[in-house]
Amino acid sequence: MKHPVWQMLMGMCLLVITALLSWRAGELEPARQAGAGASGEGRFLVAVDPGHGGRDPGKVGADGQLEKDINLEIAMKLKEYLEASDVEVVLTREADQGLYQEEDSHKKMADMEERCRLINEAKPDAVVSIHQNSYHEDSVSGGQVFYYGKSEKGKRLAGILQKRFDYVTESEHKRTEKANDSYYLLLHVKSPIVIVECGFLSNPQEAKSLADPVYQDRLAWTIHMGIMEFLNSGKENPERSI
Repeated sequence: MKHPVWQMLMGMCLLVITALLSWRAGELEPARQAGAGASGEGRFLVAVDPGHGGRDPGKVGADGQLEKDINLEIAMKLKEYLEASDVEVVLTREADQGLYQEEDSHKKMADMEERCRLINEAKPDAVVSIHQNSYHEDSVSGGQVFYYGKSEKGKRLAGILQKRFDYVTESEHKRTEKANDSYYLLLHVKSPIVIVECGFLSNPQEAKSLADPVYQDRLAWTIHMGIMEFLNSGKENPERSI
């Protein structure tokens, strides 16, 4: 027989593999062409800021979960997803540490100033600061995204992320993105920036979810997809400005 069955099957497999590779290349190509990352290679550059760290635990969950730890876990997972999409990533911290010096008399302010310095020096195409929320009523839940009120790009990024959050969070309370003109990072970072409050640690059920690695992975993937949608919607090589 000139054309054995196994040869036909092999040919079909090769066609499927080729199609998948072509699709994957097409998915990633815009990130290479449209951006202008600091590397000078035409890649997008994203800054990811895990809030708090070191002496500053941030919010404390109903069962003792620390915001600083959850922020870092989500940020590290987000970094992996972005890099897999050919996006260059800058993290403000990669360990449980504050961005201040021990001799600083006002460590919180020193920490915030250093975060802004690192981010502005990198000149990223987008900035996402990861945080967790808290409220005096433990029934309140859900994620919310904040942006600088005078930033059109920040507003657009916040809207994209908020919409995706509504699909992944377990909360029945659907929220909308919210402008804020008082948060230090939003005021002093020059690139389009959002603060992502992933959920409420004051809510016992949500606090358990936020500390769950599987749920953290879902959040990281959701944020990653929102960032990619934002970046690829500006294929005209977006300027690094608010």
